Amino acid sequence: MKILVTGGAGYIGSHVVKQLLEKGCEVVVIDNLSKGSFKAIESLKGIKKFEFINLDLEEITKLEELFKKHKFEAIIHFAAFIEVFESTQNPLKYYLNNTTNTLNLITLSAKYGVNKFIFSSTAAVYGEPDSGEIKEDSLLNPINPYGRSKMMSEWFLRDLASSDEEFKFVILRYFNVAGASMDGLLGQNYPNATHLVKIATQTITKKRDKMSIFGDDYPTKDGTCIRDYIHVEDLASAHLSALEYLNSGAKSEIFNVGYGKGFSVKEVIEKAKEVSGVDFKVEISDRREGDPACLVANSTKLRNLTNWTPKYDDLGLIIKSALKWEEKIK
Repeated sequence: MKILVTGGAGYIGSHVVKQLLEKGCEVVVIDNLSKGSFKAIESLKGIKKFEFINLDLEEITKLEELFKKHKFEAIIHFAAFIEVFESTQNPLKYYLNNTTNTLNLITLSAKYGVNKFIFSSTAAVYGEPDSGEIKEDSLLNPINPYGRSKMMSEWFLRDLASSDEEFKFVILRYFNVAGASMDGLLGQNYPNATHLVKIATQTITKKRDKMSIFGDDYPTKDGTCIRDYIHVEDLASAHLSALEYLNSGAKSEIFNVGYGKGFSVKEVIEKAKEVSGVDFKVEISDRREGDPACLVANSTKLRNLTNWTPKYDDLGLIIKSALKWEEKIK
């Protein structure tokens, strides 16, 4: 099966490419390397040869040439900016890349008959949910441009599928991804990442002098934000399960991807200290604009309708794998 993966040099994308190659799929990766890592591409080529193209999705003419050259059977679309606070400061950057470029890709998918589309979305589309555990039919009310940029892309897919019975999609709404591949081949390479677990492991390994908790006055058990943390390998395998789901002829669907467990920022930091044995410095800072208090996934539908079975549902294990990777890339 020939699959186009956009953003395949990135953190999540590279883990999905790894699992696709291990399954024997024929993969073409495009990435402009603004956030992705060429080191990840080099590591992946040790598994199986695949084509990598340094390309931005706004380069529509070049992108269309790729569709003419290859007869793709499916697209897995990651390429996006993901930093919530940055999106509040530079919203047009997010709408141009996350929304307009996604529309470019969907338009070419329709034109060239690529009728299976898996989209990397986010729990940020829910905004500030009324209940702690979120289902796919919960109200969409994003509170930042990042979430809105993804929600609009979801609309494109849903409207195209409504008008074209051949076109099928799976939208995967991620919660908080962390960790690294269990074999040590891949991890999070981006040095300026804003992910909590990444920052904690950078502080443990003394790449940072200290780390911050952004707000301790949220309406939660300890005043810090609560999130559902999922291991990157389990998130990656959800994409392969989504692909099998579409290959079975099933209808378009939206799935949350998480474990259904919430941990506060303080709890994650304490677990990181426990796992590492390092008592690193933590400061309390002001809230970041756009951060909701609590996001926890109900992923029952994903488990029931696909063959997805997570393997690494353990916060300590997630942090250990992230720390092992961070020590490797010193």
